[in-house]
Amino acid sequence: MSKQTILPRTGEFLAEADRYGAHNYKPLPVVVERAEGVWMWDVEGRKYLDMLAAYSALNQGHRHPAILQAAREQMEKVTVTSRAFHNDQMGSFLRELCEATGFDKALPMNTGAEAVETAIKMVRKWGYQKKGIPEGKAEIIVLENNFHGRTTTIVGFSSEEQYRAGFGPFTPGFKLVPYGDAKAFEDAVTENTVGFLMEPIQGEGGVIVPPEGYLACTARICRERGIAFMADEIQTGLGRTGRFFCCDWEDVKPDVLIVGKALGGGVYPVSAAIADDEFMDVFHPGDHGSTFGGNPLGAAVGRAALRVIVEEKLSERSAELGAWFMEELRSIDSPHVQEVRGKGLMIGVVIKKSSGPARPFCEALQDRGILAKETHEQVIRFAPPLIIPKGVLADALAPIREVLLG
Repeated sequence: MSKQTILPRTGEFLAEADRYGAHNYKPLPVVVERAEGVWMWDVEGRKYLDMLAAYSALNQGHRHPAILQAAREQMEKVTVTSRAFHNDQMGSFLRELCEATGFDKALPMNTGAEAVETAIKMVRKWGYQKKGIPEGKAEIIVLENNFHGRTTTIVGFSSEEQYRAGFGPFTPGFKLVPYGDAKAFEDAVTENTVGFLMEPIQGEGGVIVPPEGYLACTARICRERGIAFMADEIQTGLGRTGRFFCCDWEDVKPDVLIVGKALGGGVYPVSAAIADDEFMDVFHPGDHGSTFGGNPLGAAVGRAALRVIVEEKLSERSAELGAWFMEELRSIDSPHVQEVRGKGLMIGVVIKKSSGPARPFCEALQDRGILAKETHEQVIRFAPPLIIPKGVLADALAPIREVLLG
């Protein structure tokens, strides 16, 4: 489908990365040199529309002026203090994050995986201290096709064999059940169950949307059984699915909310585990921490990133543009497409297995100036920055239609 030609300068960068980098990724053969808004340019000067947004880390677009300005101003003062001292940005950041999400407290970290690990530790300790679970017996129920990060503990409860192969032994205390099946979740609950860790839409799993009512039903079961409902909104949150958080679609407030990616505005890694006092108060000095978590640069960036999402009404833009764009994609009568699914501007186009994997379709899109990426072999993920103008998205439909019909 794609007849990609690697130009000399691009080839030099690719060869260098191949020679000196671990082969743990398989990126498209494009070398990005600069970016602005929804656009990226490679080292050859070719212009591309970003339809991935760094897996939702760029909801506000590349190099948003307000976020860059906040970072520049903070870099002129102080960047890192460690948590050995207070800084004048962290308290305001945590207050604004809690006010925006409706929780008592937030524990700042850096990467999404760190925030997930923080939530796991919090809920386990809550189970021992508040629920009286016997020491070492706490269980957290997780879902098949989950993706919560790449730490040893997290990959240990993945259902994807490649994520686990060669990395054991793994942390016990996790139980896998099918995604979207509330009864299977309820049946898996025991007297030692302390938490239910889930993604409201599974991004890396293939943009899998659960049946309507699944979030509300599982949240109700958690309330009735005294289980912490833990929502990983690292990819789905902060406007991506057309609501501030994806759980808002079913009016669900989790017990523990996990955020990251767009919280750093595409400028700096910022994440957090957020909860009410009942859960957060299990932590005492020395229990948990991070050298860079809550550093003044990250806090200043996080404050600006939140303001942009709210002030520019990016959740509302995502809802409107996403509904329109999905209908346009569904109207393409492609012999290769099995279905189009998603919410807001988190959209998966599923390629039939009879048409081969999604990778060649992504390569063909690259040839036409659109950068998207396959996930789980058969799915093309379209998740542009939420600031994308409707006209730009409309212009992208012609090359997308050409590729999907080809």
